Amino acid sequence: MLRVFTLLADRVVYGLIGLSPGTHAADALHFFVEDTTKIFALLATVIFVMGLFRSMLSPERVRTYLEGKSRWAAYGMAVVLGAVTPFCSCSSVPLFIGFVEAGIPVGATMAFLIASPMINEVAVVLLLSLLGWKLTILYVATGLVVGVAGGALIDGLRLERWVEEYVWKIRVGPADALAQGRPTPRERANFAWGEVRDIIGRIWLYVLIGVGLGAGLHGFVPQDFLARWAGASNPLAVPLAVLAGVPLYANASGIIPVAEALLGKGVPVGTVLALMMSVVALSLPEMIILRKVLKVRMLGFFAGYLALAFVTVGYLFNAIRL
Repeated sequence: MLRVFTLLADRVVYGLIGLSPGTHAADALHFFVEDTTKIFALLATVIFVMGLFRSMLSPERVRTYLEGKSRWAAYGMAVVLGAVTPFCSCSSVPLFIGFVEAGIPVGATMAFLIASPMINEVAVVLLLSLLGWKLTILYVATGLVVGVAGGALIDGLRLERWVEEYVWKIRVGPADALAQGRPTPRERANFAWGEVRDIIGRIWLYVLIGVGLGAGLHGFVPQDFLARWAGASNPLAVPLAVLAGVPLYANASGIIPVAEALLGKGVPVGTVLALMMSVVALSLPEMIILRKVLKVRMLGFFAGYLALAFVTVGYLFNAIRL
């Protein structure tokens, strides 16, 4: 099925434009056309399906699932819900307040916030189609483990004192009306298509930038250059990848083609995974949003924990053979 995008890129680059196969420009443009069409088609499909799911699951219901559970059960459910629920960083503040108001441990809430941006449902589908099931499993497993460990550590150190005081006094509003009511199939479909238009409308530029960077890496950057600076022979490649990812804000779908191109150039999977997770989970906009509910020390702990986890995971995955 995905071969249709390769054939489309062949027709555009070699047929309509007339570039010769094997040249740098042809390779880069072919990568750009194939990945752009593939990613937008996958995005539309996945967002529509998740939009249908979103119409049945409100943040209020997520809170209900977690409320009253034992601490370790709450951690596990929090990271799983973070992985499958389609809530973006803009939902972080109301979700955090809602969880705290429901009496859910702060550690479980932070586990949710760690897993949610790391295990993005769009990224999972794209990783599976572009990079294979092994990296996809590593991606998901890493997010789950890092989320549970982070939540347990935050509770163990009793860091709830680093949550802004006003959060403990706020009562959240009613849940999403669509998910609370009984919408018809047509209303659910309209909501899902609205999600497609809204999300793609907000991220299309990041996708094009990500694919463009990936195309440039694929077509023009020599393999020995990346092998020298980001290859296994450079012991600092993983922490540098994490640092490089912090200011490079992008969503998961925008960083996938960059990861694909880096892997194609021989950059170790751990280094690529560290970069990808840093870009998605340690972005400056996410930190700015979370600052509304977390004190500076908690925000610093949160970012530092993620950075350390990403570096550790990067070295670990570089050391194992897939």
